[in-house]
Amino acid sequence: MSYKVFIRIAAVLLLGCFSLGVSAQPAECNKKVYLTFDTGNMAVAEKVAEILKRQNVKATFFLANEKTLRGDFSLDDSWKTYWQERVKEGHHFGSHTYDHTYFVKDGPKGEVFEKPQFGPKAGMTVLYNEAAMCKEIRRVDQRFQELTDHPIQKIWRAPGGKTSPTLIRMGNMCGYEHIGWDPAGFLGDELNSDKHPNGTLLDKASRNLKDGDITMAHLGIWSRKDPWATAVLEQLIVNLKARGFCFGLLPKNPVNQSK
Repeated sequence: MSYKVFIRIAAVLLLGCFSLGVSAQPAECNKKVYLTFDTGNMAVAEKVAEILKRQNVKATFFLANEKTLRGDFSLDDSWKTYWQERVKEGHHFGSHTYDHTYFVKDGPKGEVFEKPQFGPKAGMTVLYNEAAMCKEIRRVDQRFQELTDHPIQKIWRAPGGKTSPTLIRMGNMCGYEHIGWDPAGFLGDELNSDKHPNGTLLDKASRNLKDGDITMAHLGIWSRKDPWATAVLEQLIVNLKARGFCFGLLPKNPVNQSK
């Protein structure tokens, strides 16, 4: 192939990328940010996937079996294809606890009190020992393998980010590293949209995120009137690329992690 032909083909491919709205990775990437999404009500799950694919960006998803906007649950068979497609695209996955169990307080003898949001004990405050908490975290891994034939990474995130040293230790003993998010990485998609409009959230994240930060948003949230993902996510990615950021997958330092 001649040099002129090569240049012509490259120009056509580049033009095609711009016509699709794709923002290329920066030529020099010396900063990294980690996009993460918790399941939530899945209302914008397809939109998030579309944006990530168009922008050629990978993210880490933290899964719980949450009720969705269409009345099923996020780890039902009805979401099988969705999760299989995300696996094929090369994203990473972690546990968000199967029943989306919120930490309440430490127990008297090394246990923790948790309140499941879903499942047979929804709304109840339940005492979990290490074995029970491990089962709650690991159950997502087992279900994900049933859906996709692919394990999650050995990572988890407590709902609401509510933890204690006891709870973190339980996850570690079970083999799952707890991953929260950084202050600047709280993207605000669950905040009141009148007090925190999308434009304000976009400007704040675009300006304040720094190298190594982990973000957090949802694949759908019940409490926000104006959807965040459809208005903010793609422009945020474009803005971060313009600042020289690349996008990493969690865990940051994988040791004996499932791939």
